[in-house]
Amino acid sequence: QVQLVESGGGLVQPGGSLRLSCAASGMIFSSYGVGWHRQAPGKERELVGIITRLGITNYADSVKGRFTISRDNAKNTVYLQLNSLKPDDTAVYYCNADGKWGQGTQVIVSS
Repeated sequence: QVQLVESGGGLVQPGGSLRLSCAASGMIFSSYGVGWHRQAPGKERELVGIITRLGITNYADSVKGRFTISRDNAKNTVYLQLNSLKPDDTAVYYCNADGKWGQGTQVIVSS
């Protein structure tokens, strides 16, 4: 059974950092591109960034230069490093691959 599990969310002050993880089971993660998305309260889900099978990344303009996606194929895990966080980054963050989605992890940026 394929499963994606996000973790690492929490409450952080503006300007702070978090590292989110997306761990896969039941699939060979290295065979797939992985996307990170987020959904803020009252807003539609939006793409934050992607990492291809070969490790090439691309980001939404709103997070470019602040967020970084990486992958550790040996651990079957993809990471989303969030730096210089802003209140507007508050959202539930999701990863997806091969049409599968995790349950999300909540990030709250507030002083």
